[in-house]
Amino acid sequence: MNREVAVKRVSETSRQGWKEFVSEVNIISQLRHRNLVHLIGWYHDGDELLLVYELMHNGSLDTHLYKQDCVLAWTIRYEIVLGIGSALLYLHQDTEQRVVHRDIKPSNIMLDVSFTAKLGDFGLARLINDGRRSHTTGMAGTLGYIDPESVLTGRASVKSDVYSFGVVLLEIACGKHPAVVHENGDVVHLVQWVWDLYGGGVILVAADERLRGEFDGHEMEHVMVVGLWCAHPDHGLRPSIRQAVNVLRFEASLPCLPPRMPVATYGPPTNHLSFGTLVPTSASGR
Repeated sequence: MNREVAVKRVSETSRQGWKEFVSEVNIISQLRHRNLVHLIGWYHDGDELLLVYELMHNGSLDTHLYKQDCVLAWTIRYEIVLGIGSALLYLHQDTEQRVVHRDIKPSNIMLDVSFTAKLGDFGLARLINDGRRSHTTGMAGTLGYIDPESVLTGRASVKSDVYSFGVVLLEIACGKHPAVVHENGDVVHLVQWVWDLYGGGVILVAADERLRGEFDGHEMEHVMVVGLWCAHPDHGLRPSIRQAVNVLRFEASLPCLPPRMPVATYGPPTNHLSFGTLVPTSASGR
């Protein structure tokens, strides 16, 4: 084919290796979207499990987001936000069967030579048949990005993907990992930290300081507020991915969120948000 490719080898020692390999082939081979990594082919022979993808020359988002010597410009970050939103809109609403990705995070967001964002790694993804089953079973994903309710129940849905998308939006805007360490040593979730600033009317304080103020304030505010909206502790109050994307594209108004992060109804409130347990905290304020 005379083209550069990336080969993904599924770990032979992974108990879920074959299951994830089959899932990735079955699901992603049916998908076509400019913001999804394109699967070119696959191969298996005994324990050798290989997936062949288009080569993404700029690697994954996380490697660029935290570079100290080269700060990722806001214009590129904003296009990445819109690109991943577009990919999820396709997966959740524009395919014959809804697809739940279940592992949305910066290391699974790939960047091509033009820094166009493409969502990859569908090893944990599942198809959802509307009207028959709206949830997957068995907890999967990465702590910090998993819907806290999914941690407790082991169930995932499109609203779980929306939660993960919200965390990624905040991470892109703030340049911080999901675990935020305060000066006193307390560790809180990024969602809690940004929500506190939102309630104080100073949400732009959370913007990545390495940008040195070189960003569009309206875009930054929209990304952060939509990030909080998507990561709302109550999954019933999260937007659909279409609603979120419409706000990000300035085609709909910003939502009005409570000044304090609400308490989740599925777990006991505590004084702080534990990053290890991912149980949402603080008074409702509604």
